[in-house]
Order: sequence, then C-alpha cells, then structure tokens
Amino acid sequence: MTSLPTLGGPNGIANMINSRGEVAGWAESNTKDAGCAVHQFKPVIWENGKIQGLPTFGGDLYGVAAQINDGGQVVGASGDCAGFNPGSGLYLLETHALLWDKGTVTNLPSRGGKGTFGGHHACALNNQGQAVGHSDLPNDTTFHAVLWPNKTSILDLGTLPTPFDFASLALGINEKGQVVGSSLDGGFNGRAYLWENGAMTDLNKLVSANSDFDLQFAVSINASGEIVGLAKKKSTGQFVGFLAKPSH
Repeated sequence: MTSLPTLGGPNGIANMINSRGEVAGWAESNTKDAGCAVHQFKPVIWENGKIQGLPTFGGDLYGVAAQINDGGQVVGASGDCAGFNPGSGLYLLETHALLWDKGTVTNLPSRGGKGTFGGHHACALNNQGQAVGHSDLPNDTTFHAVLWPNKTSILDLGTLPTPFDFASLALGINEKGQVVGSSLDGGFNGRAYLWENGAMTDLNKLVSANSDFDLQFAVSINASGEIVGLAKKKSTGQFVGFLAKPSH
C-alpha cells in the first residue's frame, strides 16, 4: 500500500483509478474556514505518487473528483462547505457539476436549479466522455438522474413510472451508453434501474419474481452489461452487495 499525499491537510480520498494508473479523488489543504467542520478540500489527480490539484468553477473553494476515464477525463463537482451528506460522504453543497479535460474545467449544464437540494454532481463517465449524475430541477424541489452526452448537452432521465417516485440518481455508465442508478420515492427508498434506448427499467422486474433481493441501488455497469449495487434481503432486512448478470 502506498500513501498518497494531500494538499497539506489531514485527509484525502482516492475514488477511482484508470488503466494508466492515474487516480482521481479529493484532498484537504491546511486552510480551515470558520463554520466548516473540515479543511478546504479540492479535486485532485495523483500520478506516480504526485498530487495535482484541479481547478474548481466560479471561485468555489471546495470540490471533488469522482471518476476518471482511460483518456484522463475527470468528472465531479464543486461548491461550498455544508453539513455532512451521508449520501455523498462529503461536506459539500454541490452547486456545479464539472468535467475536466486536459486540465481545463467545464461547468456542465444543469436542469435549472441552484443545487441547494440534491445538488449538481457528475458521478461517472465512460471512455467516450459521456457523463452521468444528478441535477436539481427548477426551484430545487427535487433532483433527477441526468446524462451529459457531451460538454454542452444534458438529458433528463426522469424516474421510474410510478406516482411515488420523485427523484433519481445516475451512478454508472458503460461504453454502450447504458446507465444505472436508483429511482427514489418520497422516503428516499431506492429502486435500482437500467436506462437504455431512452427508457428506464426497474431491475427488480428483470429478476425472478421469487427473488429474496430488493435491488435498491445500481452503482456500476460494465461492457458486458453486468451490474453491481446494493440490495436488501426481504427475508432478513440485511443489506448486501449484488451482482446481476444479463440473461438472453
């Protein structure tokens, strides 16, 4: 195990590594703002054990790099310090979803909100530079899973078609453009989905009706269509990781 340097602060997190050995994540500096529980943290890349800070957008003092592809493109978010968010694991109000390409930062389009509810966050991307994440809708009353097919376009993926779901997350995308994530009801209970060809499908409807697993969050999908995520066992209430393999 090799310890990766921070930007002078006590903490850092490595989120993703690509095939070239470049690592994306965030690291704290030695600056601590009044009213913030943590030091200022920035999106960073580590290469050969050396750290490089990535620029944030619009003077944002906090940010995170979530994923990096094999071309060195990075996605994430920046914003202001906030209370701890157990969903993201960050003290971050995500006001800008970002893509970095060759050191240049792009503020990705949003669905119109200010980012004060679920926020604007690019969570994953494929090697074609297509990114997915979530974005607040106008008036910040909810947030939806979104796909950024390029730096200037955004596609709202919506929610699963029931009257109970009001929000959604996109957490993974593969080279075919298939997207996985979770559709959330008013209590933030999730149902894992697969989005492809313009349609969102509940993964629970694709497995055996006798399954003991309630598939709640689909986190990643590979080129073969295999999906991993979080499930809850109906019989015991235990949370477990799941691997779903496509059956033809």
